[in-house]
Amino acid sequence: MPINTLDHCSIRTLDLKKSRTFYVDILSMQEGYRPNLPFPGHWLYLDKQTVIHLVGVDPKDTSGLVGYLGGEVDPDALNGSGSLDHIAFRATDATGLIKRLKKNNIPYRERQLPNMDLYQVFLEDPNGITIELNYFDSDR
Repeated sequence: MPINTLDHCSIRTLDLKKSRTFYVDILSMQEGYRPNLPFPGHWLYLDKQTVIHLVGVDPKDTSGLVGYLGGEVDPDALNGSGSLDHIAFRATDATGLIKRLKKNNIPYRERQLPNMDLYQVFLEDPNGITIELNYFDSDR
C-alpha cells in the first residue's frame, strides 16, 4: 500500500455558496466534475486534480451525509478544524492494505464511486480522523 500523494481534503460547510465563492473567486480554483452524490457539494480543482471537496450540510437533515460519509454530523461543531471531514491519499495495493487491516482488527469501509473507476477504503486514525485511500483501476 504505498501512499503516493495527498489526493484531496473534504470540508463540511453550513454555507456552501460562500465556501465555493471563496475557493473559486479568491483562490482561483476551478469547479469541476462531481459524481451524483446524495448531498450538495462542489469539487474544486487545480489544473486537472481535485483538491477540495466541499460538502454542504443542512443542519435540519444530515441523513444523506451520515449514510454516505459515515460518522455523526453535528452542525454546531462545524467551525475551524471541526469542518475537516477527511484526508484522502492516492495509493496502490489495496489487497495488501485490507490484509493488514484485518490482521490488526482495524475497522474499515469500502466503496466503489459511481461513474468512476475508483475503489475507496475508509478508516479512522487513532484521533478519530477519517482517512480515505483512493485506488484507481490501474493502482488496485
